[in-house]
Amino acid sequence: MAKDSKTPLLDQLEEGPWPSFVTEMKRAAEKNDMAKDLLGQLERSFNDKIGYWKHGGIVGVRGYGGGVIGRYSNLPEEFPAVAEFHTFRVNMPSGWFYKTDKLRDLCDVWDKHGSRLTNMHGATGDIILLGAPTNALQPCFDDMADIGFDLGGSGSDMRTPSCCVGPGRCEYACIDTLDLLYDITMEFQDELHRPMFPYKSKIKISGCPNDCVASVARSDFSVIGTWRDEIRIDQEEVAKYADGGEIDIQAEVVALCPTDCMKFDAENKTLKVNDKECNRCMHCINLMPKALRPGKDKGATILVGGKAPIVHGALMSWVIVPFMKMEPPYDEFKDFIRKAWEWWDENGKMRERLGELINRLGMRAFLKAMDLPPAPQMIRIPRANPYYFWDPEEVKK
Repeated sequence: MAKDSKTPLLDQLEEGPWPSFVTEMKRAAEKNDMAKDLLGQLERSFNDKIGYWKHGGIVGVRGYGGGVIGRYSNLPEEFPAVAEFHTFRVNMPSGWFYKTDKLRDLCDVWDKHGSRLTNMHGATGDIILLGAPTNALQPCFDDMADIGFDLGGSGSDMRTPSCCVGPGRCEYACIDTLDLLYDITMEFQDELHRPMFPYKSKIKISGCPNDCVASVARSDFSVIGTWRDEIRIDQEEVAKYADGGEIDIQAEVVALCPTDCMKFDAENKTLKVNDKECNRCMHCINLMPKALRPGKDKGATILVGGKAPIVHGALMSWVIVPFMKMEPPYDEFKDFIRKAWEWWDENGKMRERLGELINRLGMRAFLKAMDLPPAPQMIRIPRANPYYFWDPEEVKK
């Protein structure tokens, strides 16, 4: 570390074997005053143990209520280049597939108007362009629109939906996540760009129960590709796994099945699955992909209520529709989303997510609003709490 370094604390983050964001910020600072002042303010924050960013005022572009996050420095005299340091959220393509020429076009626009710093990608999934002054927001957006990019969501709106790569690269995908994501993004443009809800609402789509976008943990509407018929078993491949010795089928597959729905005949080297007890966790398929495959009758499970801890604690989403076919034009899914939004919009408090509202008013109220009959899969912890209460008038005599 150089003794005359102006950022000795940040320099420490460049030590070790891993790439550092500090290195990239320094590269940008060689040609950009915003990046240079950002380094200075961040070093000051590390030294003083105080964050010097503040939020104040509403900034944006014409016709949009979201997509731009206002950020200002509390030290504008000391670091004038970051006195205004607003963030763009840019809608990403389905599955984060890009052509290099489009990325170059986007970087050219950002080099022209902003700090040259990006985050590929933010937690929501968007392309994050970090740091632009207020007077550059509209010109930057206009140039992005000219090359085919649009803003994502921010504020109390539908946040930018995201999905896994699905059939683009994954053999396990049970639905076309890429097409579904594009379709609902285009369908809900008003909800995406013009905040109208009590708080944010997120839709995340995974092609199979492996849930590679962690939708169950962090989205109000989780779409998980699944199947409703039997797991396909190739017994010849099961025998090869048994003979190969690379995996202990009894100990590593059968014994670890969470619902105890599998049995392995070591003598005949065959595997049986009680599909009525299977909860589609994918554990066995992940360990024995040549022998086991998802069924052929494919669709999605719809869950609601997931969120990170902000106002209240974290929630995992839970099943509302055990199985829904996911085929264009996805009208059943879109109607489900609209109906849930309407109930949430009418009953939710400010900054109350859908899962928190369901906890407050009860699952019974939500199911009535959605015109859905109770089902065993809706029980949040079915193997720990088997009780579900129906209204007397709903019980058939």
